[in-house]
Amino acid sequence: MGSVEIPIGERVRFYRTARNKKQAVVAGLAGISENYLSQIERGVRTPTIALLHQLARVLDVPVAVLIGEPSLEGDSVLHPVAGQLQRVLTTYDVPLDESPDLPALRARVESAWGLWQGSTNRFTEVSTLVPDLTRDVQGAVRALRSSTDASSRREAYRISADLYYLLRTFTKRVGRTDLSLMVADRAVTAAENADDPLRVAAAKWNLGQILLSQGEAEGAEDVAMRSIEELRREVPERHPDQAALEGALWLVAAIASGRRHDHWTARERIQGSATEAAGDAGEGNVFWTVFGPLNVGLHLVSVEMEAGEVAEALHIADQLDVNHSPSLERRMTFALEVARCYDQRQEDAAVILHLMNAEASGPEDLRYNTLARDLVRSLLKRARPTFQPQVRALARRVGLLD
Repeated sequence: MGSVEIPIGERVRFYRTARNKKQAVVAGLAGISENYLSQIERGVRTPTIALLHQLARVLDVPVAVLIGEPSLEGDSVLHPVAGQLQRVLTTYDVPLDESPDLPALRARVESAWGLWQGSTNRFTEVSTLVPDLTRDVQGAVRALRSSTDASSRREAYRISADLYYLLRTFTKRVGRTDLSLMVADRAVTAAENADDPLRVAAAKWNLGQILLSQGEAEGAEDVAMRSIEELRREVPERHPDQAALEGALWLVAAIASGRRHDHWTARERIQGSATEAAGDAGEGNVFWTVFGPLNVGLHLVSVEMEAGEVAEALHIADQLDVNHSPSLERRMTFALEVARCYDQRQEDAAVILHLMNAEASGPEDLRYNTLARDLVRSLLKRARPTFQPQVRALARRVGLLD
């Protein structure tokens, strides 16, 4: 028995017919052929992120609606910890520890980040930690908010900001984009209260990420560009950490340009400003942004793919060694991007290979990634009989088939 969730293509067809729009009209406004739209609606092809944003604009619906990400979910939807985490984030009557152990809290946050970026079972492992960790960190901040110990108060805010960075990416990937936006905003406030310009830049990078995922490309671009100016003003001395955060913000601005179909500006920002920053920063993981020359290359692959330059995207991908990335998530995302490129060319053997590479880096990610699951659905419908055993086995592992 298959999954009950509705494929992206069926959602596109539903909203197109509900708005009484012909395929030819929607395809033309989205900049694709009518045949291509037909294949998307039938589940034969999977749209790129950029195309999903374009279709959402044409159909006048949020991107999250086409992807199938509800803004509010109960405890049993997508991940059982989502509802519990929401209650923790919105409850303020827990007993306060007047003398919180800040070094221990710091160690717990960094341990959770280590699992999130380095464990193949990151959803399972991190979900067991974040409710209590969030409760304890928020309690520490409230306990020290009026403390005369300025050093401890600032450290509590720094720990809080770092935790909210983690919660931003975790909640987004379990389908709670509403919580993701909430914690991204709280991270900005915490970093500002800590009077830490580098953390403020990291918080703005996190905010830009969630705005991009919600289809707010202009908002993300504005946040990134303003933050670059603020960072240069607050930290005028160029050093690796400053360069890494500035470069990460340039990548947000570049992706935002691509989402607005200004691919030339996206390329210029990556090949110019982001590449320069990567040269100054080197490979690193400042505030868990995983920024460096490799990450710049990964973003260029995404821009070329979303621009429709699949051959160029694959050419760039062939020159990247993602095994050097400290983040398993980035390795998984890269494999998924390459799989998407081959899906555009309907080279099913290559799609299967790279989906399996993605699964090796993040087996749980594929279960929570709607677009990855749609790639598998497309293969189920069109793959040749010789590939069906591998495709069906993969579909079972990601929860599409029993």
